[in-house]
Amino acid sequence: MKKGIFITATGTDVGKTYISALILKHLLALGLNVGYYKPALSGAVRVGDKLVPGDCKFVLDFAGVSLEPQKCLSYMFEEPVSPHLASQLEGVPIELPKILSDFKDISSKYDYMIVEGAGGIVCPFNLGENKLMIADVIKALGLDIIVVASASLGTINSTVLTIDYARSQNISVRGVILNNYDEKDLMQRDNLLQIENLTGVKVIATVKNGQTDLSISPDVFKEI
Repeated sequence: MKKGIFITATGTDVGKTYISALILKHLLALGLNVGYYKPALSGAVRVGDKLVPGDCKFVLDFAGVSLEPQKCLSYMFEEPVSPHLASQLEGVPIELPKILSDFKDISSKYDYMIVEGAGGIVCPFNLGENKLMIADVIKALGLDIIVVASASLGTINSTVLTIDYARSQNISVRGVILNNYDEKDLMQRDNLLQIENLTGVKVIATVKNGQTDLSISPDVFKEI
């Protein structure tokens, strides 16, 4: 499949969309031909009679990409619930063949792809007859992952569990990014050290609250 990385997180509202936007902006600034894709989104915002995929719009606007956000995803639902439930409520099941087809079409325009998940890594897309978990999508796309985690109390537990689950699914974890990081906070500095110590996965970047640029060297991105 296309060269790229899948952005997942330790849970909902950890900052996955924000980090995806930072990564896309950073790679574009390096002169790379990079695209963005999100397989499924729930909680779309209704503006008049039109649904707007807020996450996709934020990423594109933040990175300065002039593209209709609806062209970056396969499924969009209005209800702010898990994608599997939102799809049930609207009677539109999320199916892997459509995701693979859309990804192929979108990625054909780019050399690299940033793919953003939904929720955490155990997020279900379809719990019906054609069961589909987000881990199934990651593996079908042939991508490794970056885990976005909070820098706050409890992140050691949630990050280690996320990485262990990914490994149990034979998904390669290429790095962790700690969001809302305060380098003056002893606990947060220790969280970073212990995540690396317990998992063997490198924290490739820390992001402060409100940060607008990502401090990752091109060599690190080449590795992942």
